[in-house]
Amino acid sequence: MFKFIRNILARRTFAYKLRNKAMNMFSSYENFISIRKKQEIIRQEEERPHEVLYFHKADDPYSYLTIHYLEKFTSAYDINLKPIVVGEENPATIHEPSLYNKYCLEDVRRIASYYDVNFSAKDYPSKDLINLANSILCSVEQEDFCEVAKDVSSFLWEGSEEELKKLSKKYNSSLEEVNEKLQSGNSIRNDCDYYFGSAFYYEKELYWGVDRLNHLENRLAELGAKKTTDNQLICNLNTTAPKEFISEKKINLTYYPSLNSPYTFVSVKRVKELAEEYPINLITKPVLPMLMRMMVIPDFKAKYIISDAAREGRKYDYEMKSIYSPIGKPARLGYSLFPIIDELGKGFEYIDGLLKASFQDGINIGDEEFLKDLVQKLDLDWEIIKKDLNSKKWKKILNDNCDDMYSGNCWGVPSFKITNLDDTDPFYVWGQDRMWLLKEEIFKRLN
Repeated sequence: MFKFIRNILARRTFAYKLRNKAMNMFSSYENFISIRKKQEIIRQEEERPHEVLYFHKADDPYSYLTIHYLEKFTSAYDINLKPIVVGEENPATIHEPSLYNKYCLEDVRRIASYYDVNFSAKDYPSKDLINLANSILCSVEQEDFCEVAKDVSSFLWEGSEEELKKLSKKYNSSLEEVNEKLQSGNSIRNDCDYYFGSAFYYEKELYWGVDRLNHLENRLAELGAKKTTDNQLICNLNTTAPKEFISEKKINLTYYPSLNSPYTFVSVKRVKELAEEYPINLITKPVLPMLMRMMVIPDFKAKYIISDAAREGRKYDYEMKSIYSPIGKPARLGYSLFPIIDELGKGFEYIDGLLKASFQDGINIGDEEFLKDLVQKLDLDWEIIKKDLNSKKWKKILNDNCDDMYSGNCWGVPSFKITNLDDTDPFYVWGQDRMWLLKEEIFKRLN
């Protein structure tokens, strides 16, 4: 009962001051740089090497992908890589477990070839094979981990019990030893405020898999830890889609944004650019923030999301500056005007304006004067639009949008859907860090 009440209170509008303060602190570039400088001073004073922790989960598809880059990573940088085998994720961090597991598998199947990695698994390994794989991994010395773990991953996801048993003759841990090692790994991961596998941790900063390895590479290069003088990253995507493409064909792109999502904010600029560079019919279908969908995000996960989104925003020259979270009444008021504005052809521009206000200008989007000003900037008649302020018809629309998003095995934002103009052959993608894949799929269909 206490937990239920606590969770309800966390979503109440009156908690906005604490929420805004935390979001601004974790997204702050000044704070980001300060932590990095402080940690480097401490590291030098303690005469420590560049120690990078890597969390590996045997049955995590993303760990399979990342393990193929560990040897290249350690060869390119003067680091002490410390592999840590971990077990199950913190259940509080996975809101839709069945959808999550299915999506992870499909996502890695889609992206692996772009990283020159072969991955074709159609299902997760059996529990027995996972136990066998962990028995091997938990007995491997640090200096041999990259090579052995790469083989273990291949055999595990290929379902090759015979090959795993061969390896287990040399590397073998008892069930008790495995459990102790996984518990220890999970504990270290918890201390680093993380919750998944396939992640790196270096001096107070987290980097998830191959998607964020570029940030870690750049940081190490700035510290002089790169062994060569070139600027080449070891983890690059092999994409084919050009920056712009002209075609007589056209394709539908459905965009599922949320007004409280920092990742949505980071994506909106690139969605606009994509719609300008490719023949796209852009359809905007906003959904409620997760907190308003009765989902609870643990503090440590929220911290990572905000700080990571801010880091990604700086990468794409779209920085979060001053944040005012719209959770509660501000979001409801903002959403209430969307249906009529969308009918008038300005739905995306309206959402873009709300996100900029919340994540760049620190404006309460529930303020009527702000909404009036935004509507007028869109060349719309406020006297007509304001009649829908506080209306309820937006609720069904957003619920339908959410159902549509879920039907594509996506639950987080931003999500995307590509279809032909007749709405056939849907292709769903989740996350701002998959916009490159979105572009690849659009190019394939148009080319």
